[in-house]
Order: sequence, then structure tokens, then C-alpha cells
Amino acid sequence: MKRYVPGTGIVFIRKSGLIPRRPSGSRFAPRRLIPAALLYMSTFLFVSVFLSSCRGETPNEETLVLYSRAAAAYAQGNFKETASMLGEINNFTPALVLRAKALYFNGQEEDARKLLRRALRRHPGSAEASLFLARILDEQEEDAEVLGIVEALLRDNPQDLRVLRLAANLAARRGDAEDAAILLDRAVEASAETALIFIDRAKLRWTAGNGPGALEDIRRAELLLPWNTPLIRGLKDLRSVLEEPVDRLGEKP
Repeated sequence: MKRYVPGTGIVFIRKSGLIPRRPSGSRFAPRRLIPAALLYMSTFLFVSVFLSSCRGETPNEETLVLYSRAAAAYAQGNFKETASMLGEINNFTPALVLRAKALYFNGQEEDARKLLRRALRRHPGSAEASLFLARILDEQEEDAEVLGIVEALLRDNPQDLRVLRLAANLAARRGDAEDAAILLDRAVEASAETALIFIDRAKLRWTAGNGPGALEDIRRAELLLPWNTPLIRGLKDLRSVLEEPVDRLGEKP
């Protein structure tokens, strides 16, 4: 039995069990699997270094190694360790932003706020620094400054879920329920892109033989797609196949 989910590049074939087949010529067919956390960290490091070099920042090898280790600690939720590791780096904007984020999640909002302002003085266009500064200011109800940051961020990326949520919070606080609802509707529409990320990861997990993980991602994607579209209908149909039975997911015939 063959199952194809429209718009995802997923093809499943069922014989005595469930096995994946990658579509011929599909751009979604990976040659090898890379753990999601490693892919995220390596991409984040590359982009950060690239942007910094464009701004004239040229960190040395020691700084890059330390920053990479701190990013790994941050990804594991070790925020205090992350902040400590980056404490002596003051001339590399991505490190300042990462340390500020770690301080924020460690409950040190005021220290994070000061560090974010320093990072923005070095690089006023840092969207990540602006976003986290806006979060801190929003919690402190400094609405005027938050509004300015949010408007600037939405001009660059009008579909950013995190910024739309901040904008909705501002609207609700000033008593404008209609504007808040409109902004949250936009965020819900934009969340469809997040659903596609879960679908992509489901494909990787399924190809690696991790059937339960693939099923979990399919379920999460369904929650983010509340509309009666061919994609959501295809996902529901696929989930019903994967759930029969769960203990055989990923088996090879």
C-alpha cells in the first residue's frame, strides 16, 4: 500500500510492515542524516560568524571555539554555564547576544537588558538582540519603546511569530482586543510554516527507522494546521496508517 502526502514529498509503502521510500529525484531525499541539534548549532554558528565578518568583526579561533561550546551548552539549557563561558568576550556581537539570552533565561533580566543594549550599539540591526530586548521591556511594561522595536522588526519580517505575539500583547494591554485578535490570527496563519518543519523532521526520523518519532511530529504538525486543506487531510490519513500498530513503526519487512 502506497501513501503520498500532498505538498510534503513523503511517500510511504506498506508491505508486511511499514517502510519508507524516498521519492526519486526529490529535493527532500537526504544523502545522510544529521542530528537536528548539530545541524541547528552549526548553522547558527555559520550565520553568526558570516554576519559578524560582514560587519568587520573577525573573532580569533579561540573565540570561535568558545562560542561554539557555549552555543552547545545553551542548546542543552545550561544557561548559567553559557553566560559564564562568554563572560570575557566583549568584541563579538553574537557572543554578547547569546550571553544576554542565557542571562535572560537564568532570571537575570536587568543584566541581560544592559548586555543587549551594548550589542545593539555595536550592531543596531541585530534582530535577535532587538527581540529579546523587546521581551524584557514588555515584561516591564515599557510599552512605548517596545512598540518602536516591534514595528521595526515587523517591517523586516511581518510573519515572525514571536514579534506578532509581542505586538498582540501590546494591543491587549492598551485595551484593543480587535487589533490583538488580528495580530494573533496572523501568527496562527504563519504557524503553518512551523508545521512544515515538523513534517520535514518526520521524514528524517522515518528514514532513520524512528517510526514513533515520525508519528509524534506528524501529530504536532496536525495541531498547527487547523484548516481543511489537502495537506491536513493527507496528514490525518497518514497518521491513521502509522498508528496501525504503533509497535511496528519503523519495522523493515
